[in-house]
Amino acid sequence: MNYQLLFQMQKGLDSHIESNHGLEEEDLFERKVLALLVELGELANETRCFKFWSHKPSSPQETVLEEFVDGIHFILSLGIECGFDDEKEYAAPLEKAESVNGQFLSVYTGIGQFRTSRSLDDYKELIAAYLQLGEMLGFNSSHIEKAYIDKNEVNYKRQAEGY
Repeated sequence: MNYQLLFQMQKGLDSHIESNHGLEEEDLFERKVLALLVELGELANETRCFKFWSHKPSSPQETVLEEFVDGIHFILSLGIECGFDDEKEYAAPLEKAESVNGQFLSVYTGIGQFRTSRSLDDYKELIAAYLQLGEMLGFNSSHIEKAYIDKNEVNYKRQAEGY
């Protein structure tokens, strides 16, 4: 995955949003963390992986991928906030959870750890855990990159429409 391209695109979108909403001087870290947590919950809801009480299947893959990419936007944005946007590679985690449910919980834990530490190591762990979740959901790096680029365009359009 071309992280430099994605960081560059996210930096442009963040700047556009902050300018349009008069937020250039605001510390948005905590709001972005909460937004990421919400997006992760929305992703889990679309997969329905935790809904042991329901027979209804997961949303279509394209819907799940779009929700997954919403999380990528906030992960990149958090990295930019912390000055980690020069990184080019992120390794896969050493261990993956035994289930999608477990991987969701690992990502939630990773978000909490990164929120507290704001360290590059915890950021890399968060990205690795999130990408591992994506892999478990059936997405490879080319799916993710293309979907990110498409959704980035949608986000600019939404801003223009007063979203």
